[in-house]
Amino acid sequence: NTGTSMARPPRDPFDAGAPRALDALARRVLDVVDAIPRGRVMTYGDIAACVGCGPRQVARVMSERGDEAPWWRVLRADGTCAPEVRARQVRRLRAEAVTFRGGDRVDLRASRHTPGD
Repeated sequence: NTGTSMARPPRDPFDAGAPRALDALARRVLDVVDAIPRGRVMTYGDIAACVGCGPRQVARVMSERGDEAPWWRVLRADGTCAPEVRARQVRRLRAEAVTFRGGDRVDLRASRHTPGD
Protein backbone atom coordinates (compact mmCIF):
# COMPACT_ATOMS: atom_id res chain seq x y z
CA ASN A 1 0.00 0.00 0.00
CA THR A 2 1.49 3.31 -1.06
CA GLY A 3 -0.83 5.39 1.07
CA THR A 4 -2.52 6.93 -1.96
CA SER A 5 -6.06 6.05 -2.76
CA MET A 6 -7.50 6.05 -6.20
CA ALA A 7 -11.06 7.25 -6.54
CA ARG A 8 -13.35 4.70 -8.09
CA PRO A 9 -15.07 5.80 -11.27
CA PRO A 10 -18.86 5.80 -11.22
CA ARG A 11 -20.31 2.38 -11.77
CA ASP A 12 -21.34 1.56 -15.31
CA PRO A 13 -24.71 -0.24 -15.29
CA PHE A 14 -23.28 -2.64 -17.88
CA ASP A 15 -20.37 -3.72 -15.65
CA ALA A 16 -20.50 -7.22 -14.23
CA GLY A 17 -20.67 -5.60 -10.79
CA ALA A 18 -24.11 -4.15 -11.51
CA PRO A 19 -26.21 -7.07 -12.79
CA ARG A 20 -29.44 -5.86 -11.22
CA ALA A 21 -29.33 -2.53 -13.07
CA LEU A 22 -28.64 -4.27 -16.37
CA ASP A 23 -31.22 -6.95 -15.74
CA ALA A 24 -33.89 -4.34 -14.94
CA LEU A 25 -33.03 -2.23 -17.99
CA ALA A 26 -32.68 -5.26 -20.23
CA ARG A 27 -36.05 -6.60 -19.11
CA ARG A 28 -37.75 -3.25 -19.82
CA VAL A 29 -36.10 -3.02 -23.26
CA LEU A 30 -36.93 -6.60 -24.18
CA ASP A 31 -40.54 -6.19 -22.99
CA VAL A 32 -40.97 -3.22 -25.35
CA VAL A 33 -39.38 -5.14 -28.23
CA ASP A 34 -41.58 -8.18 -27.52
CA ALA A 35 -44.64 -5.93 -27.87
CA ILE A 36 -43.75 -4.69 -31.38
CA PRO A 37 -46.32 -6.33 -33.67
CA ARG A 38 -45.37 -8.33 -36.72
CA GLY A 39 -44.90 -6.00 -39.69
CA ARG A 40 -44.04 -3.00 -37.51
CA VAL A 41 -40.74 -1.54 -36.24
CA MET A 42 -39.33 0.82 -33.63
CA THR A 43 -36.03 2.70 -33.50
CA TYR A 44 -33.48 2.47 -30.72
CA GLY A 45 -34.54 6.01 -29.77
CA ASP A 46 -38.24 5.08 -29.68
CA ILE A 47 -37.50 2.26 -27.27
CA ALA A 48 -35.18 4.46 -25.20
CA ALA A 49 -37.98 7.01 -24.77
CA CYS A 50 -40.30 4.25 -23.55
CA VAL A 51 -37.91 2.85 -20.94
CA GLY A 52 -36.15 6.03 -19.83
CA CYS A 53 -32.61 5.54 -21.06
CA GLY A 54 -30.51 6.47 -24.09
CA PRO A 55 -30.53 4.81 -27.53
CA ARG A 56 -26.98 3.52 -27.03
CA GLN A 57 -28.09 1.67 -23.90
CA VAL A 58 -30.90 0.08 -25.92
CA ALA A 59 -28.38 -0.89 -28.61
CA ARG A 60 -26.15 -2.44 -25.99
CA VAL A 61 -29.00 -4.50 -24.54
CA MET A 62 -29.99 -5.60 -28.04
CA SER A 63 -26.44 -6.60 -28.93
CA GLU A 64 -26.10 -8.66 -25.75
CA ARG A 65 -29.62 -10.02 -25.31
CA GLY A 66 -31.49 -9.31 -28.55
CA ASP A 67 -31.84 -13.00 -29.33
CA GLU A 68 -34.44 -13.10 -26.53
CA ALA A 69 -36.84 -10.89 -28.54
CA PRO A 70 -37.70 -10.08 -32.18
CA TRP A 71 -34.48 -8.05 -32.63
CA TRP A 72 -35.06 -7.52 -36.35
CA ARG A 73 -37.89 -5.07 -35.56
CA VAL A 74 -35.43 -2.56 -34.03
CA LEU A 75 -33.79 -0.05 -36.38
CA ARG A 76 -31.60 3.02 -36.46
CA ALA A 77 -33.24 6.45 -36.39
CA ASP A 78 -33.01 6.75 -40.19
CA GLY A 79 -34.78 3.44 -40.79
CA THR A 80 -31.65 1.47 -41.67
CA CYS A 81 -30.40 -1.77 -40.18
CA ALA A 82 -27.14 -2.26 -38.32
CA PRO A 83 -24.49 -3.28 -40.90
CA GLU A 84 -23.50 -6.49 -39.13
CA VAL A 85 -27.04 -7.92 -39.36
CA ARG A 86 -28.40 -6.00 -42.37
CA ALA A 87 -28.96 -8.93 -44.75
CA ARG A 88 -30.73 -11.13 -42.17
CA GLN A 89 -32.73 -8.22 -40.79
CA VAL A 90 -33.95 -7.04 -44.20
CA ARG A 91 -35.02 -10.60 -45.11
CA ARG A 92 -37.02 -10.95 -41.90
CA LEU A 93 -38.64 -7.52 -42.24
CA ARG A 94 -39.60 -8.15 -45.87
CA ALA A 95 -41.09 -11.51 -44.82
CA GLU A 96 -43.29 -9.57 -42.36
CA ALA A 97 -44.36 -7.15 -45.14
CA VAL A 98 -42.64 -4.12 -43.58
CA THR A 99 -42.71 -1.18 -46.02
CA PHE A 100 -39.34 -0.15 -47.46
CA ARG A 101 -38.42 2.97 -49.38
CA GLY A 102 -35.40 2.89 -51.61
CA GLY A 103 -33.33 -0.21 -51.03
CA ASP A 104 -32.83 -1.34 -47.46
CA ARG A 105 -34.33 1.68 -45.65
CA VAL A 106 -37.62 1.06 -43.83
CA ASP A 107 -40.38 3.61 -44.36
CA LEU A 108 -40.80 4.64 -40.74
CA ARG A 109 -43.92 6.69 -41.47
CA ALA A 110 -45.66 3.57 -42.73
CA SER A 111 -44.16 0.94 -40.43
CA ARG A 112 -43.32 2.58 -37.09
CA HIS A 113 -45.05 1.09 -34.06
CA THR A 114 -46.15 3.47 -31.33
CA PRO A 115 -46.92 1.65 -28.07
CA GLY A 116 -50.57 2.08 -27.15
CA ASP A 117 -51.76 2.30 -30.76
